[in-house]
Amino acid sequence: MVIDWNSSRGPTLGVEWELQLIDAHTRALRQDAREVLAALPDLAAGSGIPKLRYELMQSTIELATGICSTVAEAKEDLAGTIAQLQRVTSARDMMLTCAGTHPFSSWRDAKMAPVQRYAELVEQMQWLVRRIQLFSVQVHVGLADGSRAIPIINALSRYLPHFLALTASSPYWDGEDTGLASIRAVIFGELPTAGPPHRLSDWKEFEDYMDTLLRAGTIRSIKEVWWDIRPHPDFGTIEIRICDGVPTLREIGMVAALSQCLVQQLSLQIDRGYRLPSPPTWVVRDNKWRATRYGLDAIVITDDSGATAPMRDELYELVRELEPVADRLGCGSELGVVSEVLDQGASYERQRAVTADGGALTEVVDALVTEFAEDRFLCPGEAAHAGR
Repeated sequence: MVIDWNSSRGPTLGVEWELQLIDAHTRALRQDAREVLAALPDLAAGSGIPKLRYELMQSTIELATGICSTVAEAKEDLAGTIAQLQRVTSARDMMLTCAGTHPFSSWRDAKMAPVQRYAELVEQMQWLVRRIQLFSVQVHVGLADGSRAIPIINALSRYLPHFLALTASSPYWDGEDTGLASIRAVIFGELPTAGPPHRLSDWKEFEDYMDTLLRAGTIRSIKEVWWDIRPHPDFGTIEIRICDGVPTLREIGMVAALSQCLVQQLSLQIDRGYRLPSPPTWVVRDNKWRATRYGLDAIVITDDSGATAPMRDELYELVRELEPVADRLGCGSELGVVSEVLDQGASYERQRAVTADGGALTEVVDALVTEFAEDRFLCPGEAAHAGR
């Protein structure tokens, strides 16, 4: 089986951001994506990739950028779409925000989006898919040479816990604190073709593996391989999918900058003749669990002999390492938001600060809505009083 790579013009960017539709009165999820998309036909249809589209549940509106050269361009693209979307949702007593899960709305109340592919997934996987009232961010980074995709994905698997810890935003599920930084990572990871990328040696082995899955009937399309990082040959990109949804455009810029910088740095290392590192599978899976459970407080494994280091230290060092690349790509300020998250807390920490101060889960939603609307992190005192 031959899978062609649609070459990208350098490290281009594309961002997909799954937003929650929130009822302005109850703070619960609204299952009204059909109504919202119908009110914005120019954004929800047309040639190419629409800027607004359905996700699995009607509580979700997915925003997608065009092909962007810089992080600033991607943020501007998203901001323009949000402005139009907000005019429609506010007129219908809805608010917008994002987190990996909604703090209290139940998946049992969700309505499936009217898309045949989603109905087929439910029929195939049943309960596993019916629970996916989840929200995430995906970042595509372009590659000119598809032969580099597998080595870069293998090397990027080292950073899965870094992305997850920074974006972890789903401590609550069905009105309960799960004790995890990201319950979304657990729920989505139960799908049979989800989780860390399969260890492969090169593009030919990827083609052979996809052919095997298709012949076995495990998948009907290679798009049904939902790895945490995967190649997207149609777009000519590496797609980083590990992240929880985040409530601010600042954090979107951070994830996009970190993605673009890492892919560019690894590609440059190939240019210089380096063999890219490829951490053992057990290390990748163990570190993902540590970030799922502890977020930024995780102690992660740093080599195959079992050495460890605090995630916060790892992130500080990673930012310093990537600063020269970020300067060349023009995303230094967006990469610097990593330090802000380390100082002020990831979303799961900011959400828990509300309930630690006596706030209800409706007030957690209020804090998320405020952060989205104002594009800033609320300090614990502000967060606890956001809806009072």
